[in-house]
Amino acid sequence: MKILGDAVFAKGADGKLKSRVGTLFLKTPGLVTINGIHAMQRVAWIDELNRERAGRGEPPLSANAVADEIDNSVDLVFTDETVLIRPDPERMDLAFQADEELQKLVSKRKIRFLNTHTAKVRNALRSAGDNWRMARQPESPEEIVAAIERASTAIGFAKAYYYAPYTGTRFLTADGLAEAMKLQGDEFVGQVSEIVKGLKGRNRLGQPEIGLFPTTLPPDLKSDFLALDLASGAEALRAKVDAIALKWRMALPAQLREESADNLEWRNEMSATLARQPNETSAGDEELVKGISPEFYRQIEWLPGGRVRDGRLEFDPLFDEAQRTCDPELLAMCDTRVRSIIFNALRLFSSVEYVNIGRISRSLARNPVEGHRRGQVYFVQFKERCQPDERLYVIRFQKWGVAEHLDEGKDMLTAMYEANQYMDYILDRRLACLQLGMNLPFHVGAGRLTEKYLGENQYHGASVQAFYYARQYIRGTASDKIPPARFANPAFAHRFAQLMGEAAAVDMVVGRRATETGEHMFDKNFEMVQTGPDGLPVRVVVTDHAGSFVNYKHDFSEYVPAYANVMRRRKKFVQDYDAFCSAYVAAFKARLEEMKGEYLAHPRAFDELFSDRPYDQAGSGAFRWSCVLKRLAGCDPAAVAGTLAEACRL
Repeated sequence: MKILGDAVFAKGADGKLKSRVGTLFLKTPGLVTINGIHAMQRVAWIDELNRERAGRGEPPLSANAVADEIDNSVDLVFTDETVLIRPDPERMDLAFQADEELQKLVSKRKIRFLNTHTAKVRNALRSAGDNWRMARQPESPEEIVAAIERASTAIGFAKAYYYAPYTGTRFLTADGLAEAMKLQGDEFVGQVSEIVKGLKGRNRLGQPEIGLFPTTLPPDLKSDFLALDLASGAEALRAKVDAIALKWRMALPAQLREESADNLEWRNEMSATLARQPNETSAGDEELVKGISPEFYRQIEWLPGGRVRDGRLEFDPLFDEAQRTCDPELLAMCDTRVRSIIFNALRLFSSVEYVNIGRISRSLARNPVEGHRRGQVYFVQFKERCQPDERLYVIRFQKWGVAEHLDEGKDMLTAMYEANQYMDYILDRRLACLQLGMNLPFHVGAGRLTEKYLGENQYHGASVQAFYYARQYIRGTASDKIPPARFANPAFAHRFAQLMGEAAAVDMVVGRRATETGEHMFDKNFEMVQTGPDGLPVRVVVTDHAGSFVNYKHDFSEYVPAYANVMRRRKKFVQDYDAFCSAYVAAFKARLEEMKGEYLAHPRAFDELFSDRPYDQAGSGAFRWSCVLKRLAGCDPAAVAGTLAEACRL
């Protein structure tokens, strides 16, 4: 490829890039990096082509040929380490051609796309299996909260703003305005003057000095501020600002009215606003995955995978680069499990249009259980050509596979046998939970892949199998992530209490506890609350039966008080706590009575379920099942519910 100007990322004696822009030509392949603007670079390219033609005794390019050269060019922007392609959304074919040409000069991981706010750009990248080139880097919830807290700031008066470091804009919120309105006299007038001046002004980056949050507010709110008569006196000015404040509150989306880090929707929107950059190459989570729960905000690390062209799979060239260079960062990015999951999908489905896979490297529970194995969960976005909509799956790897047993020092045959037995045990527990009425995802698929064992056992380097389970993504909000403000609605609180009471009864019967610690697991990320058109809860789906049958020995009375935490931690958010508890306990009692009645009415359907499985009092699945059924048959639902009610009111 011919290059006019310096190489990409070339720096001068001052350590700065010699050029911040470039133009890539695809009709006659070439790259222009001469310092200047894109229009000047196009002129320089045409001049260079005509100079070469003159040297060969040929006439200059015709007007049509010049237009053809320019129409088949792509604008580039250079940062210190990244080439940004600015695609024309209507010509994504050119953008992808430019991408492939640039990969001959720089690593693909250093090439990103601008205009990701445009649906056509996002859809094209998604269809190419390139979600990872749009996604923001993951952050922990603690990091997000800390960044928002650091951003809280004042200018001259009240601490009413949040500072966005990349744009320099200070964002005023509805609560910030309310805080400002606590000021009196001249301080109040000064505060309002500060807001009006900031809304009019631009900083050295050309960005607004002050903006209104969220950025989707009606533009007439800003106009109302700018129309204020600052010389009208404090009282007259306060009346006008009161009217703006009320209008602002009415314009806010319901999910953003509670300004608190406990409100996931507000926290995510504020974090995205503060992280937004002028040359934005990242798409928001909801833009990448329609309808995704807010708890997944910046928790999915999208990874390189592959592209399906004409039904043929091409793995991302970064996998080759990672193996060739052994770059630790690139090796971590090019997850071999992602490659194997895609490989399995293409073996089973012949009409795959695209697959994007990300991993979730940290627990999404509000209070993660200690000892929880990390890096075992993957998020899959999958589309078939014959289906109108994409599908979303969550893949969880079996925590006791062949590799884990080899790590314990076991021989290969024993490790393989125990891993297979554990797979049966997991699926048997799912069936047992369904038999008792737990509301689990309708379909779960089991799969396996082959990978290298890299542990310290003598089998280092051997090929072993890893087992995983795929389920459809369950839409809704995890019970522990529901914004506290929702419970101020008595109808919401009542329905939530009923559904969670029913789910708690099943959870208690199957004895769900963290395997490693025995810790209580209910209401800690697994219970997905789904709402109807009216916004009220309609069902609770348990996304994973992990931890079931861990507690199969103890009497219900010993551990039912822990289920009162569902009520106690929401006490300050509900209007009528007694009614809240009564609904929860009544539903719990009714469901426990129903489960006991079903078992006693049809004992054979339960007692014979695992009759072909090994019965070992050391803790086999069949033995645990018999203990759970015996405990259920012998319980007094009224007494158990009474213990729960007493614990709720402590």
